[in-house]
Amino acid sequence: MEIVGSSTALIFNALVGLYLLAVILRFLLQVAQADFYNPISQSVVKITDPGVRIFRSFIPGYRGIDFSCLMLALVVQAMAIAGLILLYGGSIPSFSFLVTWAFIGVLHFIIMIYYYAIIASIIMSFVMMFSGNMNPHPFLRLIWQLTEPVMAPLRKVIPPMGGLDFSPIFIFIGIGLIRNIIYQSFGVSQYIALVVIGL
Repeated sequence: MEIVGSSTALIFNALVGLYLLAVILRFLLQVAQADFYNPISQSVVKITDPGVRIFRSFIPGYRGIDFSCLMLALVVQAMAIAGLILLYGGSIPSFSFLVTWAFIGVLHFIIMIYYYAIIASIIMSFVMMFSGNMNPHPFLRLIWQLTEPVMAPLRKVIPPMGGLDFSPIFIFIGIGLIRNIIYQSFGVSQYIALVVIGL
C-alpha cells in the first residue's frame, strides 16, 4: 500500500510540477517582456489562463506584470504540499507551514528555471554555431528573452572576452550561494524536499 501511495505521490508531483512550471514561466516571461506571440508563450498562456483569471479579478497588475500569476503559483504550491503530505501518509500541516514552504518552494523554483534556462541557452547557442543554422528556434528565442534581464546587467560589468561570455559563470555562483542560504537557513530535510515542488 505504501508503494502505491508513493507512486501516486510521484505522479501527482510531476503533474502539478509541470503546471507550476507553466504558471511561473508566465510570470517570468511577463517580467522579461518576452514575445507574447511566440507559439510557446501562447501555449503557456492557454494552459494557465483559467487559473490566472480567478486571481486577476481581485489582484491588480502593474506595468504589464500580472501578479495574479505569482499568487496562483503560491496557492498551487501550498495545495500541492498539503496533497503530497496526505499521499505520503501524513496529516495536513499548519497554515503557517504551508505559506512558508510555498513561498520558499516558488522562490527556489524560479531560481532553478533561470539555472536550467541559462544552461539550455549555452548548449543551443553552441549547437547553432556548429550547425551553421543561425535562425533560432522559437524555444531558443524565448529562452534568450527570459534570461536577458539577468545576463545583461552582468555583461556591463564583465564584458565578453575573446568572443566568450563569462557572465553565466558568475550567475551560477550566485545561484549556488542562494540555494545554500535557503537550504541552511530553513533546514531543508529529505522529507521537505519530497513534499515541496521545486526543491
